[in-house]
Amino acid sequence: MPSPAHQKNLTVIGQANLPSSGGYMLIPSRLNYEDLQRLEFLLAAREIVYLVEHGAAHPAAVQAHLENDTTQALVIVPESTDIGTFRRSIGEVTKSGAVVVYVPAEAATVLAPLTTVPGAKLEFLVKAEVPVLPLHIHSPREVAMAVEPKHPESEAVMAFGPLLDGEHLSLASYQECLLSLSEQCFSLHKALNWHLGLALLRGFKKHGNRNYVVDGKDERKMPYSHVLAAACALSRHIKAQTTKKRVGVILPPGIGGLIANMAVVLAGKIPVNFNFTAGRTAVQSALRQSDVDHFVTADTFVRKMQSFPWPPLKQMTFLERLMPSLKKKIAYWLVISKILPASVLAKILGVPSTGGDTEALLLFTSGSSGEPKGVALTHRNILANVAQFGSRLNLNGNDSVLGCLPLFHSFGCTVTLWYPIIQGLNLITYPSPIETKKLAELIAKNNVTLMLATPTFLRGYLRGVNREQLASIKLCVTGAEKLPLTVAQSFETRFGKRVFEGYGLTETSPVSNVNLPDPTPIGNDGDGHAWLPAYRLGSVGQMIPGLAVRITHPETNEPQSLHQSGMIWFKGANIFLGYLNDPKRSATVLDKDGWFRTGDIGRVDLDGFLYIEGRLSRFSKIAGEMVPHETVEEALIKAMGLEGEANRRIAVVGVPDLDRGEALVLLTTLSGGPEQQEILDLRYRLLDRGVPPLWIPKKMIRISEIPVLASGKLDVQGCEKIATAGSYPR
Repeated sequence: MPSPAHQKNLTVIGQANLPSSGGYMLIPSRLNYEDLQRLEFLLAAREIVYLVEHGAAHPAAVQAHLENDTTQALVIVPESTDIGTFRRSIGEVTKSGAVVVYVPAEAATVLAPLTTVPGAKLEFLVKAEVPVLPLHIHSPREVAMAVEPKHPESEAVMAFGPLLDGEHLSLASYQECLLSLSEQCFSLHKALNWHLGLALLRGFKKHGNRNYVVDGKDERKMPYSHVLAAACALSRHIKAQTTKKRVGVILPPGIGGLIANMAVVLAGKIPVNFNFTAGRTAVQSALRQSDVDHFVTADTFVRKMQSFPWPPLKQMTFLERLMPSLKKKIAYWLVISKILPASVLAKILGVPSTGGDTEALLLFTSGSSGEPKGVALTHRNILANVAQFGSRLNLNGNDSVLGCLPLFHSFGCTVTLWYPIIQGLNLITYPSPIETKKLAELIAKNNVTLMLATPTFLRGYLRGVNREQLASIKLCVTGAEKLPLTVAQSFETRFGKRVFEGYGLTETSPVSNVNLPDPTPIGNDGDGHAWLPAYRLGSVGQMIPGLAVRITHPETNEPQSLHQSGMIWFKGANIFLGYLNDPKRSATVLDKDGWFRTGDIGRVDLDGFLYIEGRLSRFSKIAGEMVPHETVEEALIKAMGLEGEANRRIAVVGVPDLDRGEALVLLTTLSGGPEQQEILDLRYRLLDRGVPPLWIPKKMIRISEIPVLASGKLDVQGCEKIATAGSYPR
């Protein structure tokens, strides 16, 4: 009989949800022998009957326990057991008042899975039509950052959800509950309350002599230990320049951008990486909102970006001018940073041990659909996302990440600034994501294994880049905009590398979902029972650990099944707490319980993969019907024979229409005959393909290029201006 000793290193959430009487089925997300022992202790007063599958593989200790003479087990053969027989068998056991505990079979998964039970099996189980109690078993070790103290292998969190019964029982409701329990478990991690500066110091200390950053512009290579010394010296200078809490950084990816951001954090300030490609009005808005009076930049960059509304010289630190004068101080910091532990360095620098929900980083949205909003990310937000994203990728110190996305872009900031330092990866930088020939050279020379891009930037690799140059890539992850199937197929055909689509928003720090390579099946089981998929074409992947999701009606906000298309809401430690100095706008996207309304429409499938069906701002309400622009674009690409095109050639936007509320306009870079005749011909082609008449653009406008932002996203606001004006100079 399990003893209280089994409860060591165990945290229990929702124990009050365990019914004291009445039969039900308990479906855990996973169950090893130690978890089984703990569960038996918690259910000590109840009769337990284990539900196992005939021929399923289990760990030896679990298998021995199930075969024990004192253990009751109900064996089913899912492939041949019909649902009626299954219901009767389970019903008889639960009617007697027993608890039926399903024992998941061993399965190969990616690290930190939500569950080890395939969706098809879960669906079969919930069809038993008996009350179901969800149990999420969380292993802190699996999602710990590399800089955390080692978690014991036995450490676990058991989170019991509410009993699901009647109309509230379905696969979708079980999944939604399990995701919510995962969020509660992950949120308990103590390291999420650290100060970002402390985590960075620990990362520099742990990886400083092994890992390095390469500046692809001049081929400089700098160990992380030297980056730390330079950042410490610069942090003292920054601290003396301003009493404001935020400091502006106006630099592209590179050693300078890395040191500047690290120095601002170590100075106890908040870095603000400004979008130097945005229009003057947007930049001035961001400058005003951020209340910054000092900036870190470089002479060469100031000369290059003359259209930027640069502040007075006295408010700027120029790295080329300052850093040579700090050589002695850098040497001093190099010595003491090698001698002293991170905690002592933190005290000397004045870096607090905890940051929690205080602001750590300020980013501004791209302004693709309006004035830029200030997204204040907390220390907890950033550290959570590093842990979440890092645990899914499971890369090691020999891996290298390509850092070419802008630092004012949330993907570029989290994944190519904080992530490599904390987790211990090499960072290969280059100031521009569009110079793909140079990037390919850097990838080949430095054996880059993780490549981050947007679909727009991926198109550039399809022109003039050799297959051999990308041979070292293990993982190519894309985000920021929907990945067109044509781009994914063309890239895989040319380079032999699958593109793994992810998803996220600035407000989610940013990663929320990512597809990954499928795991290697256990043994020689070829029927799909020994592994769970990590990739599904057309989806943006499964949720990262600790992120809950729900779906509501886009207009009424009424709750819907996860499997129905609707508004996507997220909740988790990586979700921001609100827009800068804008409680009214914050209230439109955050509810009182911390749920974030993404503005995107989507659904979740049986195995937990999220499908994005469009941004609400990229829908038009025509005669009362919601029409998705991206779906119309996909139909147009096929009708116009553009499947093999590497570049974006079309965009669909909505404009006001007196008769039907809105009308669709097609923007295209293709030349041809009279626009009215061509849109008429296109209409017939789309009708032949079964496209609803309301979904067909009424007008075509030829333009020289489709407007895109520096991040690679479609510039929705720019497209709408062109469509509204009705003409555009070629």
